[in-house]
Amino acid sequence: MRIEEVTEDMDKSLSLGPTQKDASPASVQPTAEATKPALPPQLDPAKRQTVDEVLADLNKLPLFMTELEDNDDIAALQALDYEGTPLENGSDFKDRGNESFKVKHYADAKEFYTKGILILAGEERKRSKGEATTDPDGAPDTQQVIAQQRAALEALYVNRAACHLELRNYRSCWTDGAAALRLNPTNIKACYRSARALLAVDRIAEADDVCARGLALDADNKPLRAVAADIVARATVLDTQRKAKAERAACAARRAHLLKAALHARNIRTRATAQPPEMEDARVRLVPEEDDPRSSLAFPAVLLYPDALQSDFVKAFGEEQTLEDHLGYVFPLPWDRAGEYTLAGVEAYVETVSGGLLKMGKRVPLLKVLGTGKVEVVDEVVRIFVLPKDKAEAWVKKFKSQKAAERGGA
Repeated sequence: MRIEEVTEDMDKSLSLGPTQKDASPASVQPTAEATKPALPPQLDPAKRQTVDEVLADLNKLPLFMTELEDNDDIAALQALDYEGTPLENGSDFKDRGNESFKVKHYADAKEFYTKGILILAGEERKRSKGEATTDPDGAPDTQQVIAQQRAALEALYVNRAACHLELRNYRSCWTDGAAALRLNPTNIKACYRSARALLAVDRIAEADDVCARGLALDADNKPLRAVAADIVARATVLDTQRKAKAERAACAARRAHLLKAALHARNIRTRATAQPPEMEDARVRLVPEEDDPRSSLAFPAVLLYPDALQSDFVKAFGEEQTLEDHLGYVFPLPWDRAGEYTLAGVEAYVETVSGGLLKMGKRVPLLKVLGTGKVEVVDEVVRIFVLPKDKAEAWVKKFKSQKAAERGGA
């Protein structure tokens, strides 16, 4: 039915119906059933359907679809504005798509090809379900017409694959290529475009397989031979990258083992938390050579000045170095206007595993402090508290009091 006829029918229905006023006595009360709004005739059967049956019917309506690919009504919608057979309409969309493709309007070309596919794929689905397809006069399609429809559909898939390749929709490209090959296993273009798309996302084995399939059909095909060469080249690059990655992983594992052994040999305790600080490339390491077990250890360290709420970061504090070695270039501190922080005027402490404090001599090597087993290196960072001597005792008492309160609260 055309839109004009639907409009005319709607106008007639609006002009019909009862015009007399309700003459029912006011004392008569309508029943509960009578007060329910009546369903339109076409929806009346829904009263007797289950929820799943209603949803299945709704899925056939374009506005409520959840399974677009297998809905035959889409194909019918695409052909509403066009007269002619499915083959004629599908071929027309193919021609229009070709025109857009020639001027590199790939998105427009893809849409034209898609419309043609919806029409002809709809015919294929009907036949796959055992339904007969017919011409406009109702006569069954001949084998010749069916073959022509399939050839046109195959071309539409291959052409849309070319659009997807240009638009870098690689998965859609090889999906369309596969659809074309199901219709015609000898389609060389489908093999080529699928191989190119698979290669673009480094699915080398699949690209090589589909390319070999095409070359088995036409060993001298230049585009296929070109993509085959690109597959070999890319496979070589990826293989080199995999070997380099494996070598790096093996090197990292070897260094981690050496580091763990070095820490154990020195009786240095370590612990990692769930949220380690961001330190870029700073970490505990063997220096000068990480692969040499004879190298010494170096630790990132934070010099904390709790009385002034300031800090300094030492990227590599060697195990044989002393605190004095680093304070010698850190002092004088730019913010210490009172001149309280001098080598002779400060004391240093490190926290122990039990939550106490261990006084750290400024001329004592770091290894001697960490090797006691009383100190723990947390998240690969050595934390050292530095205070003016005249303020150290008060701070130590406050620190211990806070730790005691924390243990009591826990």
